[in-house]
Amino acid sequence: MQLKDKWALVTGASRGVGLRVAKALAAEGAKVIVHSRQLDSSRAVVEQIEAAGGQAVAVAAELSKRADVQRLIAEVNTITAAHLAILYNNAAIMTPWSDTYQVSADDYANSFEVNCIAPAKLCDAFIPQMIKHAFGRVVNVTSGIADQPQLMAYSCSKAALDRYVRDMLPSISGTGVVMSLMDPGWLQTDLGGEQAPNHPDSVIPGALVPILLASDAPSGQQYNAQDYAQ
Repeated sequence: MQLKDKWALVTGASRGVGLRVAKALAAEGAKVIVHSRQLDSSRAVVEQIEAAGGQAVAVAAELSKRADVQRLIAEVNTITAAHLAILYNNAAIMTPWSDTYQVSADDYANSFEVNCIAPAKLCDAFIPQMIKHAFGRVVNVTSGIADQPQLMAYSCSKAALDRYVRDMLPSISGTGVVMSLMDPGWLQTDLGGEQAPNHPDSVIPGALVPILLASDAPSGQQYNAQDYAQ
């Protein structure tokens, strides 16, 4: 599938998986909206993309603040004339390691706000316009984390996002919109830690697989970037 001149929003794109995805989409010809918490961080990525001959625009929003999420939606609609074609919900926070049964209510609340509610509201905002144009690709980054109750807040928030994808399937069937899950694997990022076995570069090309699907591909599938690592 050709991505040339299609608008793409990548959240959490100043580092890690998001940075690699933003650069890879730009290399495929997409016009990338680079999101991070700080505008200077987004601009730094835009400069890298433009230096390589790509097109990009910098935006910033704190996804833990609902007003910021709404402002981001409005800004993206202005940039794209309400025609976003690709939404890559990559941004997430990892809650602190806590003793079993000691995960705080605040950790649950904060994790759900950033890892589930914000991406769900971005989906809610942009999927209808994708349906209107009979084309869209939505990727929600999931996690393979399991059997670690010390990180229960993070794990539960990702599971809730997975359920959003699966319960939305009847609403997008046959519309030209394909929504998928993507597990990048355990990576040596700020979120994954230095002990992780995989370098962040290993997510490409696998992280682009759910973007490059044909419009009749099934939604709700999970793709594992490490399956495609070179």
